[in-house]
Amino acid sequence: MSTQKRPSLVVQVREGLLNDLVAGGLEPGAKLPNENELAERFAVSRATVREAVMSLLEAGYVARRHGSGTYVTSVPRTRHPLETTLSYTAMIRDAGLKPSETVLGQAAREPTEQERSLLDLTAGEQLVEVERVRLASRRPVIYSLDRIPVGLLGPFSDHALDSSLYGILDRVGHRVARASARLTPAVANARLARLLAIKRGTPLLHVDQVDYDERGRSVMLSREWHVADAFELIVNRRASSLE
Repeated sequence: MSTQKRPSLVVQVREGLLNDLVAGGLEPGAKLPNENELAERFAVSRATVREAVMSLLEAGYVARRHGSGTYVTSVPRTRHPLETTLSYTAMIRDAGLKPSETVLGQAAREPTEQERSLLDLTAGEQLVEVERVRLASRRPVIYSLDRIPVGLLGPFSDHALDSSLYGILDRVGHRVARASARLTPAVANARLARLLAIKRGTPLLHVDQVDYDERGRSVMLSREWHVADAFELIVNRRASSLE
């Protein structure tokens, strides 16, 4: 795994402004301070402030009014039904944001007993673990640890897995058809706070998931931590018999 780096100045400024939004210091309709004021507040250059504000513009948190300034808008939250197995790359794109990711590490290793059981691996079979941060218009929104059996990856086994893992599994004949996921609340520890550019203790949604292909074989295990205010994930429920 790669050594973790200190968040860039742009990320620090963006996170500071997002904290203002969450805490109510900047409410919808409020005018953002100008570049000089923000540069002085965060002790950075105007160029750094400009890039941070641009990322907020792209994400829809603020909007520019010609000749007037930059104003806070309502925080956009796109709803996604959890009963549908989905690609987060597609989810971010469907929200009108630009998906990207940073691969923090990729390595083949021996599975744990639990992983061996869940993926139905035989003795000697290895898996590839991919550690990533997914971004929506440059804002970190999901930290994930994905594990795939090496034997399933075919020609991709020696490649950098820096694109959609669902897409790669599809290309090697293991299209993901369904998933079983367990959702639990979590809070950001120091490491997650650094990776997701949030404050320590920020609420997160933890997802522990097993993906299955069209033949019912388990093909990927995922552990994910979602920034809670990035997307609205919903569950559609049906009434059961009252008898």
